[in-house]
Amino acid sequence: MQDITSRWGVLALAALHDGPHRFGELRRRVDGVSERMLAQTLQRLERDGLVARTVLTQIPPAVEYTLTDLGRATAAPLVALIGVVEHRIDEVMTARAEYDRRTAGAG
Repeated sequence: MQDITSRWGVLALAALHDGPHRFGELRRRVDGVSERMLAQTLQRLERDGLVARTVLTQIPPAVEYTLTDLGRATAAPLVALIGVVEHRIDEVMTARAEYDRRTAGAG
């Protein structure tokens, strides 16, 4: 669960939900992740059976990442959740502002 629900795990799974990507493409899609952190995240997700890593036979060699069946089943609800939050972000921001106003002097 920890690998799936980590910040970078969720974003990597969501990025791969759209289809296979090479490492550089994924790094651009997962904004803010370092190369090292993305590599570690992908290794963990591969170990958990959510991501498949394929070495492409081309020059220069390249690696492509795809979701496995388990990865697709896991990514679908994550992508739906991200969509709900993105669609209703104004409500989230309003709730935060109201909370901050209520608790401003309660420190």
